[in-house]
Amino acid sequence: MSEKESYMQTKEREFKATLKCLEYFPKDKLEYKPHEKSRSAKSLALGFLGEAEIYGKVAKEGKMDGAFHPDKEAKDMDDIIAKFKEAHKKSMEMIKGVSDEDLNKEMDFFGRKMRRIDALWFLMYDLIHHRGQFSVYLRLAGGKVPQIYGPSADEPGDK
Repeated sequence: MSEKESYMQTKEREFKATLKCLEYFPKDKLEYKPHEKSRSAKSLALGFLGEAEIYGKVAKEGKMDGAFHPDKEAKDMDDIIAKFKEAHKKSMEMIKGVSDEDLNKEMDFFGRKMRRIDALWFLMYDLIHHRGQFSVYLRLAGGKVPQIYGPSADEPGDK
């Protein structure tokens, strides 16, 4: 299996776990913040969407320009979820079309030189980190926490 194939399989799995968290979040609690210094649940959810929109550009062009919160005017969680699904689909198509040679080209990533594929992994790890935050918000906002890497108190068996 190539590095790109491994990345795309992992990205698809992480997308599904993140999508589940978004779907389980109480729709009337988007402005929830566990602390005054914390981001809102909506801000975290928009971050997932923003990162999903940037993956393809990083792979194809080696560029990080673009906002991580591209649509602060999302109407509601259903809107965020629909846009997240579409951004994921589009980014997967873009990454699939990029050669291994291009994914190995270096780019500027926040002032550091790294291969495009390494920048993509970094972005996925960042999404995973913020999904962890979001799953805590999910519990505190009264939602059920889905299985992510294994059983949760709300989904104890295989699903």
